[in-house]
Amino acid sequence: MIIIMFIILLFLVIGTIFIRGKGASLIAGYNTMSEEEKATYDEVKLAKFMGKIMYLLSFWMLFWVASEFFDENSLLIIGFVLFVGTVLFAVIYVNSSEKFKKKQDTSAKE
Repeated sequence: MIIIMFIILLFLVIGTIFIRGKGASLIAGYNTMSEEEKATYDEVKLAKFMGKIMYLLSFWMLFWVASEFFDENSLLIIGFVLFVGTVLFAVIYVNSSEKFKKKQDTSAKE
């Protein structure tokens, strides 16, 4: 339980960094992109979204702690399913949404 609490704390710290619009280089996939690809993304929006996801994942991990505390395996299963579901949602949403792409200024081309 101590290890899980440490991981929750770590997620909260990283989430706080992301919420402030910083630390996008910590996001897996983003840090491996070329500079040209990175230039097409709004780094601040992406980081803030990932901060919210980190906070949500921290909350789902509290179910794991509660499972140990109350000796109730169903809380562990619920927390795990919600955790995995949130990760899958975040990966699909970030990769398929145009929300995180920078707007192209078409008037400058004319």
